[in-house]
Amino acid sequence: MAKARKPKNNDDAKLDHPGAVVRHQKLCLSVDLPNRRIYGYTELEIAVPDIGIVGLHAENLGISSVLVDGEPSEYEYYPHYQNLDNERRWSSVMSPASAAGVAGSLYLSALDRELVPNLLINCCKGFKVENESQDQLVVENASQSSGEVKQNVKLVRIEYWVDKAETGIHFEDNILHTDNQIRRARCWFPCMDENSQQCCYDLEFTVAHDLVAVSTGKLLYQVLSKDDPPRKTYVYRLDVPVSAWWISLVVGPLEIFPDPQNCLISHMCLPAYKSKLQNTVGFFYSAFSHYEEYLGAKFPFGSYKQIFIAPEMTVSSSSLGASMSIFSSQVLHDENIIDKTIDTRIRLAYALARQWFGVYIIPSGPDDEWLLDGLAGFLTDSYIKKYLGNNEARYRRFKANCAVCKADDGGATTLSSSGSCKDLYGTQSLGLYGKIRSWKSVAVLQMLEKQMGPESFCKMLQTIVARGLDATQPSRTLSTKEFRHFANKVGNLERPFLKEFFPRWVGSCGCPVLRMGFSYNKRKNMVELAVLRSCTAKPDVEPPNTNADSEAREAEVGWPGMMSIRVNELDGMYDHPILPMAGDSWQLLEIQCHSKLAARRFLKPKKGSRADGSDDNGDAAVDARSSSESPLLWIRADPEMEYIAEIHFNQPVQMWVNQLEKDKDVVAQAQAIATLEALPECSFAIVNALNNFLCDSKVFWRVRIEAAFALATTASEDTDWAGLLHLVKFYKGRRFDANIGLPKPNDFRDIPEYFVLEAIPHAVAMVRGADGKSPREAVEFVLQLLKYNDNNGNIYSDVFWLATLVQSIGELEFGQQTILLLSSLLKRIDRLLQFDRLMPSYNGILTVSCIRTLTQIALKFSVLIPLDRICNLIKPFRNLKSLWQVRVEASRALLDLEFQYKGLNAALSLFIEFLEEEPSLRGQTKLGMHAMRLCQMRGPTDSADDIQSITLVAFLRMLEGRMAFNNVFLRHYLFCILQIFAGRPPTLYGVPRDKTFHTGDPEARSEQENIVLSFAAEAEPLETPVNITNQSPEDVAIIEVPKEADSISSSHELKKPVVKIKVKHSTATSKGDEMGNQSAAEKSQGKNNGPDRAASSSVSVDAPQRNFTEAVSISNHNLEEVNSCQNPGSRVTASIGSAKLACEGDDLGKELQCTADSGNVLVHPRLLGDSDLGADALKYASLRSLSAATVNDSSLALGDSPHRKEKKAKSDKDKKRKREDRKGHKEDSEYLERKRLKKEKKRKEKELAKLLNNEPSKTSMELPSRSKGPGVKEPEFKSVTLQAKTNEVGSSNMLVTKVEARAETSEASNAPRFRIKIKNKPLNR
Repeated sequence: MAKARKPKNNDDAKLDHPGAVVRHQKLCLSVDLPNRRIYGYTELEIAVPDIGIVGLHAENLGISSVLVDGEPSEYEYYPHYQNLDNERRWSSVMSPASAAGVAGSLYLSALDRELVPNLLINCCKGFKVENESQDQLVVENASQSSGEVKQNVKLVRIEYWVDKAETGIHFEDNILHTDNQIRRARCWFPCMDENSQQCCYDLEFTVAHDLVAVSTGKLLYQVLSKDDPPRKTYVYRLDVPVSAWWISLVVGPLEIFPDPQNCLISHMCLPAYKSKLQNTVGFFYSAFSHYEEYLGAKFPFGSYKQIFIAPEMTVSSSSLGASMSIFSSQVLHDENIIDKTIDTRIRLAYALARQWFGVYIIPSGPDDEWLLDGLAGFLTDSYIKKYLGNNEARYRRFKANCAVCKADDGGATTLSSSGSCKDLYGTQSLGLYGKIRSWKSVAVLQMLEKQMGPESFCKMLQTIVARGLDATQPSRTLSTKEFRHFANKVGNLERPFLKEFFPRWVGSCGCPVLRMGFSYNKRKNMVELAVLRSCTAKPDVEPPNTNADSEAREAEVGWPGMMSIRVNELDGMYDHPILPMAGDSWQLLEIQCHSKLAARRFLKPKKGSRADGSDDNGDAAVDARSSSESPLLWIRADPEMEYIAEIHFNQPVQMWVNQLEKDKDVVAQAQAIATLEALPECSFAIVNALNNFLCDSKVFWRVRIEAAFALATTASEDTDWAGLLHLVKFYKGRRFDANIGLPKPNDFRDIPEYFVLEAIPHAVAMVRGADGKSPREAVEFVLQLLKYNDNNGNIYSDVFWLATLVQSIGELEFGQQTILLLSSLLKRIDRLLQFDRLMPSYNGILTVSCIRTLTQIALKFSVLIPLDRICNLIKPFRNLKSLWQVRVEASRALLDLEFQYKGLNAALSLFIEFLEEEPSLRGQTKLGMHAMRLCQMRGPTDSADDIQSITLVAFLRMLEGRMAFNNVFLRHYLFCILQIFAGRPPTLYGVPRDKTFHTGDPEARSEQENIVLSFAAEAEPLETPVNITNQSPEDVAIIEVPKEADSISSSHELKKPVVKIKVKHSTATSKGDEMGNQSAAEKSQGKNNGPDRAASSSVSVDAPQRNFTEAVSISNHNLEEVNSCQNPGSRVTASIGSAKLACEGDDLGKELQCTADSGNVLVHPRLLGDSDLGADALKYASLRSLSAATVNDSSLALGDSPHRKEKKAKSDKDKKRKREDRKGHKEDSEYLERKRLKKEKKRKEKELAKLLNNEPSKTSMELPSRSKGPGVKEPEFKSVTLQAKTNEVGSSNMLVTKVEARAETSEASNAPRFRIKIKNKPLNR
């Protein structure tokens, strides 16, 4: 058995989540479908942290009251989404590159805000009462300790309502349903919407008596009320702790179909789909029982429910919840539909597999999500292999591996790393890269299964599930590290192999690319194999964790293990695992052959023999050994797909033909067909081999379809159209009546033959001549099939058959000889459209195919057909009364036409218009995907300037708009489109986080967090440190310090006085100065610091008390702000010692000490008090520049100024030159005389400066004094000069900053002068 997890993992989990923990949640809701409203309450048992504040997620909710242990409590609630549209915010968006940068910042900031709780509840009052009562009781130590645990658990009751929700929960006619979009459970009930927060649920839903409420968990009972009209309450309980993401609800007039083989399985749909439902789910128990048998355990949630609703209601084709799944009714089909059967079964089986891995067994962290996704896919693949056949499973895996090899070229496809998971906020599962990652994760697990064997791998999965079902100490989390441990202990894989395997395949990107060639050495009877290995990843892409450990660096040189080479010889098949996947990229291998060639004998011709050597007496047996040059039939690399590799093997054509004809593996057959199809010259031997393969009914039907398309590719005038003739002959031999020469009525009882024959018209339409046009025979063949199609007497529907024929018309290329047949084809299309309008086909598939074909024809004849004419033909299908599939296809067609006729910018403008008109979330997602494809279709030679800035700004507004917030899939596609504009990959991976484009108030994020501390301050007002965060440079901080405030006496004990701060805008700055310092102000507000915008500093001030009547105003002429750059846990001390200013009647020396304690704690402005400050506090207004430098997260570091760099470099050169001069002139008399004169000159200058300091100077700076006469003149600060020196002492960083402020008078005097020194000292902890 595997070792139990170490206790330190639990400690780490506590450190990651030091806040409140939900132990149980109850949800009681009433549903009012006519008014699109839900209302009720939720009760949460929460372990409250010491701070006394509970943070929950809530969005689009109206909160009536919040009770803590039955008593009203204070709470703060604010929405995450804020409409902050402002024209000035988009002034910097002038090019696609700038728009992509802004899009990344907007997307990251929106995702980051969603992580912050926005419903903050004060639980301190109840905590104090219990604490006081505990002090009065005298109990035993054991009971007292147990009481301390219980006193932190609070019962929080929140009464709320939701009106006309737009996301998370959806109302559609008489249906209500939820979706499991990322972080959208908060949109229909308050919760801790995090994967790490899991608890059990009690659920009660009250609906109309004629409706059914289906939710997660086990249905306990139903209660019918005595109201008029009566209402029914459904009570559910979920005993398995899950996150809020997996809580689902569907309310509607559902028809319930219990599974006939297992009463714990229920299938539900609307009444109109009941017949389809019964036919579709008839197989389901086989998948359910297979998973239980394979994993050796019962279904963990007890019961399982499948609900099918209208497709326009859903966001995606499936939405998962604990013990239930919501599907689009688009997957349902009647028994006469053939084409949807396989895909529907795989989709339902995968959703059930996700219940085991993903909902019940959950990932330990974001880096482990790939593992659960891969295990669910692996479990689905086991079902496919058992019930759909091994050929189907291997073929699907081969195609998935090919897709992974093409797309796995960057860090976005890395399965487990901090860069690709933790910083992507869950978006790694969206879009194309989400599919690639899913396919890759399954392939990686299948590679491990090949290494350890199917039985060991199955045993390992059973161990993982049994650990979660353990009643004594259940552990339902699974990490990559734990899985690696199980692979070693249960799977018996060696540690060195695992040490190389996981960093290479899981922690890195890229797949091996192998180019192979061989020669046969007849003398040695050996095969000499040459191999060149490379990687699909780009050279500039480094493994994300190469700087983390040495394992990834070791994995850079290659991949672990040895690849097998399978040699098929005359005497049999032999595997040779001799190709190392690591080491040198060039490999030269020798493989010993087992078969030997027979010696050739030259016989004299016998009497009566023919000229060709044959005998009249009979046919002599011909030995293949004597006629061949080598005993090799064909060679394959990695025949068992033990690697995700792209293999290019170079062998003679006859060997590829042998592989096609004699190898029974579908992967080998598909590889041979792809190679023969890609050959530059095609011989009759290749055509005949492909034709024979197509006609063989024993071959897997998917590979036969590939052979049909390969025949279409090989058809040309050079081969006398042999491929075309074979395709037509194959079809007519099975579907035509030989007597009349016309197609027979359809008969689809042979399902594999149906799929092959369905692909023949499409393959024929792809045949091209030398001029790139379709031959007349191909056009006439398609027209004949469409004209004489007859489905009378057929038990199966021909809707997909007709749709394929219509799409074949769109593949044709019309020339001068075939253009006359176009009108007949268009009439057939129009007839089908009218027929489908009167009798709608299955999911409108026939109308969709006709629209797609008409669009393709219009694009091919764009010079001849006006755009308005074809648009007027397609626009009526965008009617809202049409099926959503038809409406979306019509919108796609219009976008394609706009792109072809007017360019990308016009197409994207039309896309925005269509998006605003599309009511369904599913349709919006489909349009977003299509728009992204249009952007990817733009050629590399096209200029990026063809996209106008107004279009870029429109996309940015949509990205942060309400529509994108409601649909996370659409938001991701909008972001990807903006990245494609700039030539970047469509992923959040690699988007810089050091530049943040703030969408509104720069204190938006900090204010959300400050409210937490405001409640804490009310509970413990004397111990809460006072902090200043994100103050604008245009604000003046006015601080009132009590007289008893003490300075810091020790680095271990910090006395924190109560300090009241009031923020006012400075009135001394002019409008011109404000405009001049706008960019600096933005940087000081943290606009270039995304991840660190929560940093702040606590400030304590100690200074002699003086009474001043006027505040000090500072001019903004040459003000530079300084970033202290201190490390967390350090202390910064700034002292102004005996700075004497030249002023009449003011000779008092001032001593000011300011200590900043770095931290991440923030304070809401409400804590700072609203009482009026006395005039004594106004003197500290001059600390504005210093406080802004200390507490703001400015992006201007001390040494970042180019002027300082140049000055420092010049100073270093001067010092070096002077040192060299001293070495050579120590005994030179002339040098010593010059040095003496220089010192004398400096002494005279200092004496002159002292004289000037004793004279009163005229200034504009108001110096604080007890009494000020009308004749008093104050100095004016003309400039502030900052000089920085950084010294490193030992391992700690010490930052010593000298700030010199020189006040210049109108007489150009250099007085007064004072110096500020800032020292950074690490705390002794």
